[in-house]
Amino acid sequence: MTDAMRLLVGFAACVLALRADVIVLKNGDRATGSVVKKDAATLTFKSAHFGTITLPWDQVESITTETLLHAELADGQNVQARLTTANGRVQIGTQSVAPADVKVLRDDNEQAAYERLLHPGWGQRWAGTVTLGWAGTAGNAQTNTLSVGMNAARATNTDRTTVYFNAVKASALLNGVKSGTAQAVRGGVGYSRNLTKRLFFSGFNDWEYDRFQALDLRVALGGGFGYHVWKGERGRLDLPFGLAWSHSTFDPAPRPKFTRNAAEAYWGDDLSFKMSSRTSLTQSYRMFNNLSDTGQYRANFDVGASTQIFKGLSWNVSLSDRYLSNPAPGRKTNDLLYTTGVGISFAR
Repeated sequence: MTDAMRLLVGFAACVLALRADVIVLKNGDRATGSVVKKDAATLTFKSAHFGTITLPWDQVESITTETLLHAELADGQNVQARLTTANGRVQIGTQSVAPADVKVLRDDNEQAAYERLLHPGWGQRWAGTVTLGWAGTAGNAQTNTLSVGMNAARATNTDRTTVYFNAVKASALLNGVKSGTAQAVRGGVGYSRNLTKRLFFSGFNDWEYDRFQALDLRVALGGGFGYHVWKGERGRLDLPFGLAWSHSTFDPAPRPKFTRNAAEAYWGDDLSFKMSSRTSLTQSYRMFNNLSDTGQYRANFDVGASTQIFKGLSWNVSLSDRYLSNPAPGRKTNDLLYTTGVGISFAR
């Protein structure tokens, strides 16, 4: 490298340093880079040397930004300006406020993402995975197993819509005799809307078919309330509860077909957690206590994990368990459906 090139690189570095945002913590640590956002008590900062880091806002001694930030203040004002600190206060444009009065900071990208959440179209904000799995054997015994799974969610600042579908079909050919070994389909939709920061209203509609539980069809409708226990950058934990109605048709040949209608009280939890930059976990549990025939109940448990292999391609594992305290005569109380395979991830 020539002396002229070294001088040019050094000059460019100095210019970038002058344009960088600078934060100094109360322990004396200093970082240069750019402010991404400040939400609740955490500041997210993209450091020039350490990557993206999160810091406690109350540990920031001083901050100076060269880029314009979108700020929400405690009095409800929205301001777009540079930030500096002096004498223990934050200067935002022409205003001087206490650090605690700075509720939210966002760079342009974060602000654009936030505004998309405010009034998205129905076809926007969907994210999820579709999984297809197949396994088989040949030789003395011929078996085939096909599994399909789909989970999708549309989340905004005020509501959340979920859709799920799981199916498995398996057959075996042994000594010239073919028989089905598993055949089940489960699916449903759910919707929740925030009433306050913690409390929300929710409703759902589930459908289920399980040939080997003699369940010809179960339809369940329910609604109630829930509580946001935890919501953060890496996930959320909700506790829903309410009332439901279910209609189940059983066809346990050679016995005659029969139906059950039941009013139910339900409770459970919904968890989503980002375990790493590539792997995410979801879990849902529901207990349905029968109010029409007290002492009887059913329980649903679903858990799944998705690991990104490449962009848009993932490896997915899911487990879906259904327990019924009073199954059809001659049937077991518990049915477990698990699938694994390559999936397509989508988001829009």
